[in-house]
Amino acid sequence: MNGIELLTASLQSSRKMLEWVLSDLSDSDLLVRPVPGANHFAWQLGHLISSERAMVLEQLPSAQMPELPAGFAEAHGKATSGSDEAANFLSCDAYIALLGSIREATVANVSKLSDADLSRPTVGNMASFCPTLGTLLGLLNDHIMMHLGQATVIRRKLGKPVLF
Repeated sequence: MNGIELLTASLQSSRKMLEWVLSDLSDSDLLVRPVPGANHFAWQLGHLISSERAMVLEQLPSAQMPELPAGFAEAHGKATSGSDEAANFLSCDAYIALLGSIREATVANVSKLSDADLSRPTVGNMASFCPTLGTLLGLLNDHIMMHLGQATVIRRKLGKPVLF
């Protein structure tokens, strides 16, 4: 297995883990905040989707990525993280579908790279945090896993079964 194969396998695995954690959550469950001031999972899902698309396009300008619905990125930005209005957010199924299409496109774009490409320097505001393309693409996997930890706390608050 080479670096690209490992990266694409990890990207696919974290998507499956996220879908598993969401599988028994309702739309209203996504609006539960684990503690005051924390982001609910509907906002976090939109943040994951928007940020992944933006990071891939910033580093791979010729990448083919699905468009987001009009106003989606703005609805899931820092300024809206305090909103609890259900009408401002998508259904759980819609988030899963949109995340799936973004992640499939990410995997397809990564699959076209070579291992040597992973050492390429990054550009933009993520360059100081992720100095190479490989570290940035790995962060996409880590980003989902970090938010999965927050989803696990929400699941516990809701009394959902422990999954792992």
